[in-house]
Amino acid sequence: MSHKTFNHAMVPFTELLTETIDGKRHYLLPDGVCKLKSVTTLLDEKLDKTALYEWRRRVGDAEANKVSTQSSRRGTAVHKIAERYVLNEKDIYKDQMPSNVETFQPIKLALDEHVDNIMGIELPLYSKALGCAGRTDLIAEYDGVVSIIDYKTSRKEKKLEWIESYIIQTTIYAMMFERMYRIAVPQIAIIVSVDNEKTPQTFVLERDLYVDRVLKLFT
Repeated sequence: MSHKTFNHAMVPFTELLTETIDGKRHYLLPDGVCKLKSVTTLLDEKLDKTALYEWRRRVGDAEANKVSTQSSRRGTAVHKIAERYVLNEKDIYKDQMPSNVETFQPIKLALDEHVDNIMGIELPLYSKALGCAGRTDLIAEYDGVVSIIDYKTSRKEKKLEWIESYIIQTTIYAMMFERMYRIAVPQIAIIVSVDNEKTPQTFVLERDLYVDRVLKLFT
């Protein structure tokens, strides 16, 4: 398989330790004192989950738990492949199941065609003002525009109105990155690998369209 070589222009990386408090992930900030909830934890608390509850009721808890576990494991594996790929590692599929390699291919297509000048990979970010911290999949140029780039896997195609949590999450990371590194991030890009589809579903959006929504939720 072809393997693109990405240009790297990495920003400084500062690791954030994590711990679980009352079953929820928290990040310990560099001051060694302040602890912030993860972005995903806060989103889970603040966003409307009616659709998720209805789905669980429709399919039953056992099936819902099975699907959620499978999706989580697949997502973790595909993210690892993507991380290796943009780091320009050669053996990116080592120890990976064929199904995960196949799921990565639409994401690889988007990375090959649109992404370069990598600035951060799994970069820890935080904001005391927003009260949360987390790691973003990728910060790079998408079609020449600095972007927060997020990878997702899905059993079916998404509609824009279904992915509010993805949009809010990437917008938060863009705001955090700007604050921490003083580099503008005007764009968010969500790359979705959909089962049985060879090409990715992509949502490339203006970050500023969603800042007010973030501020309403988090401040």
